[in-house]
Amino acid sequence: MPMPRTSASAKPDLMDPLEDSTNGSKGKLFVVGTPIGNLEDITLRAIRILKEVDLIACEDTRRTQQLLNHYQIHTPTLSYHEHNEMTRAPELVIKLAEGENIALVSDAGMPVVSDPGFRLVHLAVRHAIPVIPVPGASAFVAALAASGLPVDKFRFLGFLPAKKAARRRALEENKTATKTLVFYEAPHRILEMLRDLRDILGEREVVLAREVTKVHEEFWRGTVSVLLERLKGKAIKGEITLLVGAAAEAGEDRPAESPIRAEIQTLMAERGLDERAALKAAAKARGISRSQAYRLLQGEKTKQG
Repeated sequence: MPMPRTSASAKPDLMDPLEDSTNGSKGKLFVVGTPIGNLEDITLRAIRILKEVDLIACEDTRRTQQLLNHYQIHTPTLSYHEHNEMTRAPELVIKLAEGENIALVSDAGMPVVSDPGFRLVHLAVRHAIPVIPVPGASAFVAALAASGLPVDKFRFLGFLPAKKAARRRALEENKTATKTLVFYEAPHRILEMLRDLRDILGEREVVLAREVTKVHEEFWRGTVSVLLERLKGKAIKGEITLLVGAAAEAGEDRPAESPIRAEIQTLMAERGLDERAALKAAAKARGISRSQAYRLLQGEKTKQG
């Protein structure tokens, strides 16, 4: 159904979606999604809310100010991050209880999801202060949509522990999950993460999404070994979302590898290798001999005519 038109003279307000009569004199906490890279990825509602609230609690005031300046938003800001949230959350709840309307934002995407904000939201709920989500961009949802992996079932795990032993335990707990696994990872740990993943989960299909929505956005697809080979010697930078194909269910036959011909063509294009060198690199990534890789390649060529 079409939405009812709002009169041009009607002033937008914060009755969104609760009436004041249900809230008394308390303010509202708006959990606002912001762009994950491209400044155009923000909703009209988010812009309006950020203009109308009394205060914006943000992870990094300098970074949020860039967004506010872009949209000519002059609302005051206050820092709220993992190092001060123990004391800042109660302060903000007092302001909300006194009637101020506050927007919570993170540096990018939806607050609380792998970002600070849970403590504030939890306290607001405990004190019967309305918490209103204003949906926006999310890196892992965007990466899932473009990954090519099954997304009817998935498990979002965010950042795994930085320490190797704890990270490997976390992977072990998800070894038999029959759904796509989604992680965030830091660039300086991605190679170690992929090696642990191969050791524990096996040779899965993976997609590495880097700098989603930004100028240097990239999607790298293949098996774990293929990605390890492609990333070798590269200076990896930026925000990374890693998606891992599901474990095979009982009785399901799942190909262990993607077509080697496509893999060789990718290596030739990206690394400037001739076919012989690309074949050798693909064989090494798969842990097979060059002659075995050659037979696989010839078999695929025969099937494809």
